[in-house]
Amino acid sequence: MHSALLRPISAAMKPIHIIGGGLAGSEAAWQAAQAGVPVVLHEMRPVRGTDAHKTDGLAELVCSNSFRSDDAETNAVGVLHAEMRLAGSLIMSSGDANQVPAGGALAVDREGFSEAVTKALEAHPLITIAREEITGLPPEEWDEAIIATGPLTAPALAEAISAATGSESLAFFDAIAPIVHFDTINLDIAWFQSRYDKVGPGGTGKDYINCPMDKAQYEAFIQALLDGGKTEFKEWEGTPYFDGCLPIEVMAERGPETLRHGPMKPMGLTNAHKPDEKPYAVVQLRQDNALGTLYNMVGFQTKLKYGEQTHIFRMIPGLETAEFARLGGLHRNTYLNSPALLDGTLQLKTRTGLRFAGQITGCEGYVESAAMGLIAGRFAAAARLGRPLTPPPATTAFGALLNHITGGHILSEDEPGKRSFQPMNVNFGLFPPIEVPKPEGKRLRGKEKTLAKKRAMSARALADCKAWLEGAAAEIAAE
Repeated sequence: MHSALLRPISAAMKPIHIIGGGLAGSEAAWQAAQAGVPVVLHEMRPVRGTDAHKTDGLAELVCSNSFRSDDAETNAVGVLHAEMRLAGSLIMSSGDANQVPAGGALAVDREGFSEAVTKALEAHPLITIAREEITGLPPEEWDEAIIATGPLTAPALAEAISAATGSESLAFFDAIAPIVHFDTINLDIAWFQSRYDKVGPGGTGKDYINCPMDKAQYEAFIQALLDGGKTEFKEWEGTPYFDGCLPIEVMAERGPETLRHGPMKPMGLTNAHKPDEKPYAVVQLRQDNALGTLYNMVGFQTKLKYGEQTHIFRMIPGLETAEFARLGGLHRNTYLNSPALLDGTLQLKTRTGLRFAGQITGCEGYVESAAMGLIAGRFAAAARLGRPLTPPPATTAFGALLNHITGGHILSEDEPGKRSFQPMNVNFGLFPPIEVPKPEGKRLRGKEKTLAKKRAMSARALADCKAWLEGAAAEIAAE
């Protein structure tokens, strides 16, 4: 489905109703409208707020400002970026237009990004934005609808979804990292450098601020994390964390070396002030807005109490006098047991025309959520137009993620000990295997072989995605 192929659409065509104006809902609305189908996008903010959102803007980023790696050759999320750009993604075009330096990653000015998405959707002639809370499942007359309410689904709607699916929704916590005012960081101790001096989109190779620790400082910091007061959980919030977004104090509880081999690893960094001294651990901060006045602490999601955060984070060399624009926090994240509940088009198996998109389906990450919004929007538009739409090939990032969500493992009594369905970022482990051609007279081994396999998977994914998109456009042109 391509906007260049649109034909006049009857004004009497029923709209697709999309609940939730986050990244997935915004992308779904854009894709459906670009296909020529009217859309009503229902967003409850500012009528009802959430614990994490600060504005009423669409596609507001509530955690990191990073879309992660933009490397489309050797990184799966970079491949997903590329596929979304090929598909005319509003989220990616808005992200590209509002990027800030971040080494090999694509990071955005969060306010500029949200404003760009909001303006584009408000200006689209086929999109109506309704500021209202939807407290139950879409009514039957909404015969094509998408629920994209994400990790912060309001309780009334969550209860309605749970009742309709016949099982309790699963939940986990996402933790929010603190943001520091740049001018309060001591650059006589900290220095600018991207890991391995890597240059990314809009970057220079010096896109992170690095705060070094020696062994004694690191050990004292770890002990402070362990001793610090944490947010108490309510009884109904007794849920597991997603391993990709663990609070730093939870990682510290797993062993004193965990953080030093995770977000605080010193590899690929040289202290510009003391080049002969290898840091024992390093805390990195990444630019958070276009002005460069705010930096977020990379990988420092936390459930520490606010007072504890200020004290403990000022133990970090270079942040002794840091002032925080926002301290870390937690929000509850709800997702479906999608393999049991959704079909291969993200449609609820028990109700034709009702689809889900974004994190509520069990994907993790901004780009992954938006990608599933993109796919759901295309499926819904095709259904409204009475046109077939073949799902993306499993060899693409789109298809790999979709297959995980709709075909992931389902815990059953017949398979004791097996893992239940869990949220997942896109990764090459979700792609079908590929045979890597051997260079003449050379045998690939170790890292070289792994890199060659990633490149082969990436090339195959992008070629197959182009063919899939061109095939969909050709079907429309032939009608």
